[in-house]
Amino acid sequence: MMNADAGLTQSRISTGNSGLDDILGGGLDANRMYLYEGRPGTGKTTLAIEFLLEGARNGEKTLYITLSETERELALVAERHGWSLDQIDVFELVPPETTLDPGREITVLHPVEVELGETTKLILDRVAALNPSRVVIDSLSELRLLAQSSLRYRRQVLALKHFFASRRCTVVLLDDMTSQQNDLQLHSISHGVVLLEQLAIEYGAERRRVRVVKMRGISFRGGFHDLTIRKGGLEIYPRLVAAEHHANFTGDFTPSGNAELDKLLGGGLERGTNALLIGAAGVGKSSMALTYAIAAAERGEKSVFFAFDEGRGTVEARAKTLGLKFGPALESGMIRFQQIDPAEMSPGEFASIVRKSVQQDGARLVIIDSLNGYLNAMPDGRFLILQMHELLSFLSQQGVLTILVLAQHGLVGPMETPLDISYLSDAVLMLRYFEYGGTVRRALSVVKKRSGDHEHTIREFRLTRNGISLGPPLRQFSGIFAGTPSYTGTSEPLLGDGHNVGGGIEH
Repeated sequence: MMNADAGLTQSRISTGNSGLDDILGGGLDANRMYLYEGRPGTGKTTLAIEFLLEGARNGEKTLYITLSETERELALVAERHGWSLDQIDVFELVPPETTLDPGREITVLHPVEVELGETTKLILDRVAALNPSRVVIDSLSELRLLAQSSLRYRRQVLALKHFFASRRCTVVLLDDMTSQQNDLQLHSISHGVVLLEQLAIEYGAERRRVRVVKMRGISFRGGFHDLTIRKGGLEIYPRLVAAEHHANFTGDFTPSGNAELDKLLGGGLERGTNALLIGAAGVGKSSMALTYAIAAAERGEKSVFFAFDEGRGTVEARAKTLGLKFGPALESGMIRFQQIDPAEMSPGEFASIVRKSVQQDGARLVIIDSLNGYLNAMPDGRFLILQMHELLSFLSQQGVLTILVLAQHGLVGPMETPLDISYLSDAVLMLRYFEYGGTVRRALSVVKKRSGDHEHTIREFRLTRNGISLGPPLRQFSGIFAGTPSYTGTSEPLLGDGHNVGGGIEH
């Protein structure tokens, strides 16, 4: 018998949710008892229905035993997801609304009015009659109320476990966690425990997440994983682990389309690296990122532009003013623009979108504009650096060039950086305003570049109708890192009137 049981534990079955299967490394061990726990509204019922629908698609007999919801309520949940419960046998142990009429005969039993043993017998008889391969019991809070003591409750659940152990049946128990906080009775009994949570943040949509608490004999990806409930079921976004993804690539340069900019960078930015563009608002960070995207499109490489702060219309208008062919690149699909609303999207969902853009759509350049907006998407900013580290490591191992935009607080004078991510960056480009002769100008310098050499000079640059224009190195500069750049040289190296020294776009 032990050998036969050992053979059974080798088989794995799908949970019906691809994200959860990914976290579990393939699914659940068959013929075992599992617990899905979470407070009301976290998605337990939806995940349980997905489990049974997967069995029905495989031709298995499935049974949903409900002690807390009516069959009509379950059918409504399924209908709104575009599902049908026709292939699922629903055993209802709660009375329909018509039984509120005392003059009518009650044909079903309410768990509060029936002894625990009798309720359990009804469940076992139905299972024996149907002989299903997958069973969901919703929810255990009703059995807990009937038991009235933790000892009796535990013995009853153990009895259920032993009954199902003698059958080729995989069981999922649902618990809404309405009992005591430290009630871990089911954790020790169950073969595996999946916890679903719902978080209310101060602004924006609620956040949901899932964590595998335990899973005997199964190696799973630990920690919390973001999820959303959408039409069609639960969309679970497994936490990104960069070490699981690696692709061979050649670390050659990715031209920016601007020879002087590439010269400043010592030949350009290499594939598999990331560059941080840092500076005040409006200094030209997004315009420089757009330059790289257009250059990639012209050489036949796909890019994706994630905009946290600006809309598509604003970006298109800027590109048109700079003479960049952004519109045609969007229409051809070489550049994909995606607006991100940090109040509505969780970080896990964003990481999943980035991963699909690279692995499925073939993007070779990823632009995140800006990290300020990404920071707002985090319910707890302490974990932003860790998550960004995994995301950048993943993109690096895929041979993708990543451009990050970070706006500093303030326009002139000492500026504060809301997030120090420079140590994660392979290259850091600093963009600054400076004043000369009563005009506002822009300066660019490469502060850091891990791979290869680069110029250590400071150059003036302009946003013109022909794109970004760089001037010769400016030697007589001081105070640029203090946030108060001061140019003490002559006007000879500066960009002349032909580049509109007024600081705007060249006409």
